[in-house]
Amino acid sequence: MEDRDVSGRAHRVADLVRKGILDGTHPVGSRLSEPEVCAALDVSRNTLREAFRALAEERLVVHELNRGVFVRIPTAQDVHELYDARRLVECAAVRDHGRRTDGLADVAAALERAQRRADAGDWVGVGAADVDFHRALTALGSSRIEALMQGIWNELRLVFHGVGRPEEFHGPYLRRNHAILDTLRERGGVAAARRLRSYLDEAERQVLRAHRAAPPAPGA
Repeated sequence: MEDRDVSGRAHRVADLVRKGILDGTHPVGSRLSEPEVCAALDVSRNTLREAFRALAEERLVVHELNRGVFVRIPTAQDVHELYDARRLVECAAVRDHGRRTDGLADVAAALERAQRRADAGDWVGVGAADVDFHRALTALGSSRIEALMQGIWNELRLVFHGVGRPEEFHGPYLRRNHAILDTLRERGGVAAARRLRSYLDEAERQVLRAHRAAPPAPGA
């Protein structure tokens, strides 16, 4: 019972730290101080270290010998692999959806959230809603595939934190998301998948340019 309690606490701590990483509270490259996090969350170091191990397996943090735990800085190879996975899975889900209408309400709802965040000037929020939009596209294929892709979406949000000026990055892609949904509704999955593939190719190139031009992250 005690082991389950410790594991349960570590799971809850991992959820809280993960949320802080994904919403940018803990910036990319920043050090996660054990004493500070333990005090803030009122947990033991053993519990926190178990949580850190889980987050390391998710590729959200790294442990550096004699330095501590840091929010992971995505590499160019990470970006390539993430977008390869998206092209393989997301494009197939859209293409195979054909002209059906089931699931499109969730896609449209995510796009509406993104648009509201943009209208409010919350561009970090737009990035999160953009991920939700593409998660909903992937779910057109299967809820199981959507679950398998969860780690991809989390890493992608980490990548987005490195693009510098989020309004310049997300603004054009928000408009293209509208075009993808319109194409899916009016012309079907094959045409929408072609549009999505072009979108992902260009987004990958832009993310790589942004990461190459970014200044060193804190703690790097």
